[in-house]
This record gives sequence, C-alpha cells and structure tokens, in this order.
Amino acid sequence: MWFKIKSYLFFLIKSTNQHGVHSPFIYNLASKCFYKKTNSAKIKTFEKARKKLISNSKIIEVTDFGKGSLVFKSNSRKVSEITKVAGISTKKAHLLLRICGYFNFESILEIGTSVGLGTSTMSIGSPKAKIITLEGCPNTAAIAEDLFIDFNLKNIETIIGDFRITLPKVLGNKQFDLIYFDGNHQKDATIKYFNLSLPCAHNNSVFIFDDIYWSVKMQEAWEEIKKHPKVSVTVDLFFWGLVFFRKEQKKQHFVIRI
Repeated sequence: MWFKIKSYLFFLIKSTNQHGVHSPFIYNLASKCFYKKTNSAKIKTFEKARKKLISNSKIIEVTDFGKGSLVFKSNSRKVSEITKVAGISTKKAHLLLRICGYFNFESILEIGTSVGLGTSTMSIGSPKAKIITLEGCPNTAAIAEDLFIDFNLKNIETIIGDFRITLPKVLGNKQFDLIYFDGNHQKDATIKYFNLSLPCAHNNSVFIFDDIYWSVKMQEAWEEIKKHPKVSVTVDLFFWGLVFFRKEQKKQHFVIRI
C-alpha cells in the first residue's frame, strides 16, 4: 500500500495536462479524447452491464494463473465482489469508451477477461471491431459470456485456457489495433506477453497495460517496455500505461493526469 501511495505522489509531481504537452499527436489525444465527455448512451449501457454483475450474488470457484488477489483470501468468490474488486472501474471504463471511439479500432485483443466488464466496455465503444478475449478461469469466463449474450455483444470471441498456450495461438500472424493487457500482474509474464505481441503491432497500434504501479516489479516491467526500441511514445496515466509504435514520432514519454 505504501508503495502505491508513494508512487502516486511522484506521479502527481511529474504529471501534466494537455497544455504541458509538446507533441501534436499526444496533445490531440489528450484534448480530444482524455478530457472529452463520454457518450451518454454508451455510459448508460456500461452502467447496466455493471449493475447486472454487481447484483449477481452467485459464488464461483476462481482459477488464478497470475499473481493472485491482494484482497480475496479464498478462491471461492461472489461475482458481485469480483466485479467491485477486479472489474474495470467506472473512471477507466469511461476513458476506454472514449479511446475506442477516438481510434475507431477494428481488431482488439484482451488478455484477461475476468467477468467481462472491461470486454463489454470495449464492445460498446467499438461495436464494429472484432474482439478476442482470453481468460484462464472457465468459471469467470462463463459469467462473462452470459453478460455478452444478455447485452447482445456479438463481436466478442472468448478463448479459455492458460495464456502460455492460448496467447501464441491467438497471435499467430495477425495484427491488432488494440491489445489490452490485464491478465497477469507479474513482471516476467507482462514482459513475455509484450514481446510475444510485438509482431502483431502495426504503426497505429495501441497497447494498454493495466496497473503499471501494482508493485515494484510491475513498475520495473513498465520501465523496460518504455525502453524497447520498437516503442516510440508512451503515456503514463498511473492506472494505465499506453504504448504507441508510430515510426514518424521521436521517442518520448509522457506523464498525464486525468
């Protein structure tokens, strides 16, 4: 807990808003996406999906291949509690809706479905995109798939299994406009998934890494990703790290508060 508090204080000291940015690409991203209002109809659909999960008192057995939970002491968990603790927050969801609308993604890969709230957000934000989402736990995936059916989110394909097996198969020779990394908050796994995914990035692809200040090791992973020669621009939002591969951009790193 102290690490996150200290990290956030340093973040506040280093961060700026769009007026402190001297890159046209990032200035436009901040002013036309980060600080814009979110589409109210999309917010309404997201809130309905969240409410459905929050009201679900079913207890499921969770299989966790990642770092594990800092909150839950047992693998038997209520869907409502999983949603509150591990589901995408309202602030993140609104921003993700805006990002999806701004970039108009056509192909999305999510690593870590959980109960499907983040996946649903991307589907709501990018209804024409093809979305592939990977989940290690069959029980949480089942909850997610029920959610997708209830809200008629037909552009999502769920693949269940250990990421070490499913991720290389899904990546193949494909390219993705967005890859959302939210399945394993460990340094080695994060770096491995990043390196595996690199060949699937094109010039305008966006990688989003969740919880880059989850731990000292996750912060180290973020610093390593920033230094990669194929990475041109990064944006540190504290709760997310955004990565861009635009060859026309000089290498720059931005810290922006929202």
